[in-house]
Amino acid sequence: MSGDTANIARRWKELSGSTNWNNMLQPLDKDLRPYIIHYGERAQATYDTFIFNKISPFAGDSSFSKKHLFERTGLTKANPFKYEVTKFLYATSSIGLPEAYMVRSSAKNAGLKNTNWIGYVAVATDEGKAALGRRDIVIAWRGTIQVEEWLKDFDFPLVPAAPALGDKAREGKMHRGFLSVYTSDNPLSQHAKTSAKEQSTSEVKKLLDKYKNEEVSITVTGHSLGGALATISAADIALNGLNKVGNKTCPVTAFGFASPKIGDKKLADILNAANKDLHILLIRNIPDIVPASPVAPGYTNAGEELTINTLQSDFLSRVGNVAIWHDLEIYLHGIAGTQGSQKPFKLAIPRDISLVNKQTDALKENHSVPGSWWVSGNRGMTQGNDGKWTLNDHEKDDDKKKKRKKKKKRQSQSQRHIRPISFTSSVVLKILLLKLTKE
Repeated sequence: MSGDTANIARRWKELSGSTNWNNMLQPLDKDLRPYIIHYGERAQATYDTFIFNKISPFAGDSSFSKKHLFERTGLTKANPFKYEVTKFLYATSSIGLPEAYMVRSSAKNAGLKNTNWIGYVAVATDEGKAALGRRDIVIAWRGTIQVEEWLKDFDFPLVPAAPALGDKAREGKMHRGFLSVYTSDNPLSQHAKTSAKEQSTSEVKKLLDKYKNEEVSITVTGHSLGGALATISAADIALNGLNKVGNKTCPVTAFGFASPKIGDKKLADILNAANKDLHILLIRNIPDIVPASPVAPGYTNAGEELTINTLQSDFLSRVGNVAIWHDLEIYLHGIAGTQGSQKPFKLAIPRDISLVNKQTDALKENHSVPGSWWVSGNRGMTQGNDGKWTLNDHEKDDDKKKKRKKKKKRQSQSQRHIRPISFTSSVVLKILLLKLTKE
């Protein structure tokens, strides 16, 4: 994490939208800048761990386990904001979404069928809590696979929003594709027996109960499709009172990067009216066409908007395309350097420009950073003791091991409570039995 974070613990409520970011966006507040980037990086982790390779049996899953996700995606070194991933989220769809939404493995032994890893829930550690000023619960949603293909298959009809957001949103309508990803389940699936909606909200309830005596916040983040899901997810929690902590409610904030429009004006009005607890900030890069989509009549978005323009950056090549302008790392670079519409681009915090080329080739050549450099070692190929190379691009979670350890611990504790009969007690017992027999 780069930039001055000293004030974040003190100002977190304001930075999370308690004033709806009034007078904080143009120009961009000096503490809000690293704050937004922080949550953008939590969304970027969903791309960095995702297995895009269709020939992998684990295509569509997370490459890294919950335990190692932040370490393996570069979010632990020199970063005061420490989190622990508590749950992985999986999604399916009941309407047969195109491949731009979900990756399908071509392997015969595919682990995920019609289901994809879609994000995670994490909670601030004690160290992270000190830096953030409260116990922060993060929900991060993964975005689109192929933006160009996604735009071709984007125009889904508007449908009632109530299945996703409940009765308070019954007058509003939502993009059918987003609603399906959020609410669909598959009883035959190992990971999506319940919907992404149920998986995320149940984990939030569990964490709120665990930390009910602390000051807590819920922050939802995502990019592209994930940006849409971030708004939907945050609205679901706030509208349905799932943010209750004891007798109070905690703030719910959505940071949506490059988010498309999710529904109609009635839905936007409902979400905007819930701004006591619900705060939505959408970040839009001017050359990116996705936030203007769908172009069909009736669509709009809720919340506040921060606009950036990465065409102003002297670090980037002037040659761009839809994918580059939409890329999340390009967005984070733009946030690091935006000075508003009237002033030239200048990096206000020393964010590593190498990150720009993580999954694109957008930097000018004089920076000597190779394009699309974020790849796993040998593309997941590992050598065994027999000298043979095999694809091993998925790190298993140790949840089952933890459950077995807990079970053994409980058994061990129960056995300790059964006190063995001492020698003296044994002798006394025998005498009593003998006496009873004689009588």
